[in-house]
Amino acid sequence: MPSLPDIMTPNAAELAKQDGGAGGHAPAPDADQDALVEFLLRMGDNALILGHRNSEWCGHGPQLEEDIAVSNIALDLIGQAAMWLELAGAVEGQGRSADDLAYLRDVWDFRNVKLVERPNGDFGATLMRQFLFDAFHFHQLRGLVASSDARVSEIAAKALKEVSYHLERSAGQVIALGDGTGESRGRMQAALEDQWSYALELFASDGTDRNMAEAGIAPDPAELRGLWDETVGAVMAEATLEIPDSDFAHQGGKQGTHTEHLGYILAEMQFLQRAYPGAEW
Repeated sequence: MPSLPDIMTPNAAELAKQDGGAGGHAPAPDADQDALVEFLLRMGDNALILGHRNSEWCGHGPQLEEDIAVSNIALDLIGQAAMWLELAGAVEGQGRSADDLAYLRDVWDFRNVKLVERPNGDFGATLMRQFLFDAFHFHQLRGLVASSDARVSEIAAKALKEVSYHLERSAGQVIALGDGTGESRGRMQAALEDQWSYALELFASDGTDRNMAEAGIAPDPAELRGLWDETVGAVMAEATLEIPDSDFAHQGGKQGTHTEHLGYILAEMQFLQRAYPGAEW
C-alpha cells in the first residue's frame, strides 16, 4: 500500500496536519450569496448521502474491522454534512437548520452528484466508489482551506484531516483487492468501469462553480481533474487495474436531477421527521 504522501503532493500532507482553518468567521467579500448557498448544499449533500450509503454496511461488513471502519467513515461524513448544511442555512437566512435541510427537502432540492447515491453493490464496488470520491474530496478540501471565506476555510481544515485518512484507507483497499486474486481483481475492475462515468460528474463545472472560483471561495472542480488523475492513476497502476478510456460523464445531480435511488434513500432517512414533524430526542 502506498503511504499517504505517495498519492498526494507534499503540501497536501502538511495541510492535513493543520489544527485549524482561517480562524475567523467573516464571509468572502463580493460573493453571490445564492451561489454560495448552492455550493454549500452541494458540499453538504455529497457528504450526507455518501455517509448514509456507508451507514448501510453497519453490521453487514465482510469483517469486523471493515464493518467498524466503514461505519466510522459514515460518521465522519455525516458530521461534515452537518457543518456544511448549518452554514448553508445561516447564509440563506431563512431560519433553516442543518436538520431542516437534511430531513425536509425533497429529491429535486438535493445537490449531490449521482455517484454518491448509487446502490452499494458488493463491498468492492463500495470501496471503489469511496476511493474515486475520496481522491476528489481530498484535493477539493485542500483548495477550500485557502478559501477567501473564513467559515468555509475553517470547515475544510477540520474535514481535511478526516478525509486524508479516508483516502489513505480506500486507496490501500483498492490496491489490495485489485492486486489480489483473480476474483477480487475482476470485481474491482468491473466496479471501476461501472463507477467511472458517474465519478466524472465531480468535474462538471457550471455557473455556481465559476462564481465560487471567481470570488476565491472554492476551486473550480474542472481544475482539479489533473490532480485527481494523478492520484487515481498512481493507485490504479499499483492495483493492476485499467482506467476506462472514456470521458463521458453523467450529469445533473448538482442541479437536482437524480437517479431513482435517491428517492429510496430519502424515504428511509427522512421517515421519522416526516411521520412525526418536529420530533426531538
